[in-house]
Amino acid sequence: MTRRRSAEQLGPQTKGVGVWITVWAPWGSRRHRRVPESKSLPQFLTWTMMFRSAITRRLLLALSGLIPVFVCGLIANRGASAAERPNVVIMITDDQGYGDCGFTGNPIIKTPNIDQLASESTSLTDYHVAPTCSPTRSAFLTGHWTNRTGVWHTIMGRSMLRDDEITMGTLFGSGGYRTGMFGKWHLGDNYPYRPEDRGFDEVLRHGGGGVGQTPDYWDNAYFDGTYFRNSEPEKVSGFCTDVFFDAGMDFIRDCAERKVPFLTYIATNAPHGPMHAPEEYMAMYEGQPGRIPAFYGMITNIDDNVGRLRQLLEELKIADNTIVIFTTDNGSSSGSQIYNADMRGAKGSEYDGGHRVPFLVHWPGGGMDQKHEESTLCHAVDVVPTLLDICGIAPPQTLKFDGRSVQSLWDPDQDVPSLFEGRILVTDSQRVRDPIKWRKSSVMQGKWRLINGKQLYNIVADPGQQKDVAGEHPDRVSTLTAFYDAWWTELEPTFAKTTSIAIGHPKSPRVTLTAHDWIQKAAPPWNQRSIRAGQGAVARGKAKPQKKHEGHWAIRVHQAGSYRVTVRRWPEETNQPINALLAAGDEVPGKDKAFRTEPGAAIAAETAVVIVDGQELASSPVEANAASVSFTISLAEGAHELAPVFRGDAVEVGAYYCYVEPAP
Repeated sequence: MTRRRSAEQLGPQTKGVGVWITVWAPWGSRRHRRVPESKSLPQFLTWTMMFRSAITRRLLLALSGLIPVFVCGLIANRGASAAERPNVVIMITDDQGYGDCGFTGNPIIKTPNIDQLASESTSLTDYHVAPTCSPTRSAFLTGHWTNRTGVWHTIMGRSMLRDDEITMGTLFGSGGYRTGMFGKWHLGDNYPYRPEDRGFDEVLRHGGGGVGQTPDYWDNAYFDGTYFRNSEPEKVSGFCTDVFFDAGMDFIRDCAERKVPFLTYIATNAPHGPMHAPEEYMAMYEGQPGRIPAFYGMITNIDDNVGRLRQLLEELKIADNTIVIFTTDNGSSSGSQIYNADMRGAKGSEYDGGHRVPFLVHWPGGGMDQKHEESTLCHAVDVVPTLLDICGIAPPQTLKFDGRSVQSLWDPDQDVPSLFEGRILVTDSQRVRDPIKWRKSSVMQGKWRLINGKQLYNIVADPGQQKDVAGEHPDRVSTLTAFYDAWWTELEPTFAKTTSIAIGHPKSPRVTLTAHDWIQKAAPPWNQRSIRAGQGAVARGKAKPQKKHEGHWAIRVHQAGSYRVTVRRWPEETNQPINALLAAGDEVPGKDKAFRTEPGAAIAAETAVVIVDGQELASSPVEANAASVSFTISLAEGAHELAPVFRGDAVEVGAYYCYVEPAP
């Protein structure tokens, strides 16, 4: 039996995107397929033959005499009911490489649930991302090259997703889905860059790029922290990964009860450092070197949560029609010393070990429930267009993806189209203030990798990328170089589009600025250990106190007027004096020290100064025991560079925390 619902029943977002059909095989299982709108009736009949079940094919043939009458109803009714459109659950982990799973050959790690998922899924074995966190997330969520989105670093204001980018959350929301984001965002902590500003209905996240980083709630470690629920701090209990999975599962449960399709994006901060894990998980790897017990322990904890989530889908009876994706954001940060699947490089590297990662997609209702390995080259930019294609969501006509739908690669029943032959992709690891041509880059085409514009490797013959064969294949080098040159020429004009934090916007009238987003040449104090140590103001090892602060925040004033600028050395949740020492915080289980165990140093500030666009607008002495200094200044509408500082004896350091709001 075949059936469809009309687009009119669903609303305009489903029109013009093709026809959904649901086929019930004799044993009761379902297979959902979307027929492209362009297909004629004969093409439709041919297309149905793509179903993998021989019984289903015979059933359709048996009914073929009824097709002319039946299709009359089909042609008039496009789309699918909300209940029939597939749900989407995405799990993306942090710093877990291709070799950090059992199913990819790691002999030590324990990932039985992920391994089981792999045995029932399509696995993309040549799937690539950026070599670091934020850039991958920007490509994964937009379908655009990382450098196009303004996200080519993890700090310094270069991890904020440009406000003109349209995210997966926004696209699915416009298609009638409820959307939830849980865990690591790392694409901006202020309006208009937060997930709640970018199309996600429900959010629970930490700040910055990891628990305990500078934008995160003060003194957070991996246990019993305070996270941001739709912008508001909320105290939680438990290990961070468990908390984020719990929140995502609550969201799934709620959507199932409402009978609405959903997109659930669970992005764990684990196994990113610092290396903290519950004791029972570290005990599983006792005897492994260095930080591995905590690193692998975090991954096995993730694995348990993958199992819990899949069990929930079964209990809710929605597993059949839920697309489940498991992947990671870059190469391994720690595990490559144990097992790296014969690859060269790790997190941050331009070699395959830095950006080739696991990607599993499981969807019983779409025929993706058997082990299927697909070796065609693809990239994170392909994820959004593919999911939109499968879920029948039409993007705006003005939105042009850098990626393409790879649904045919996900579906084990479909042949790989010729359009993927010869496809060229680029990834790079910039991690600088402004992009540099050819910096830590890999231009990929099939088995070929052009590294930094100079070295050429054949990864089929040489998976460890040890033998440079550029001299033997000059034509290949020329082809890949020409592609990269054109790619760079197109993107380079966008690099000057600075991502600015909105000031005075009614959707976020009060703004918290942190040192994590200082735009400067040197790395700013991006984690709370550096804040505690007084980076830039206090001598530490070979680092001496700086005489001049070189950084600034890029801001854009929404409405001209008077603004109150409050500067602090410690975040306001501590309410500690600017020149106070801070006691070390409590340790948590792990192989690294928690950021909060660093004693808080005094910076001996004497004066606070507000600098805008290089001009000193106001100054005030720092009184004894003052926790903050506030100024009222006038700001014109538009873009500015804000750089408040503390000054002492031959020392100038940026205000680590700054709060800006309209003056009363």
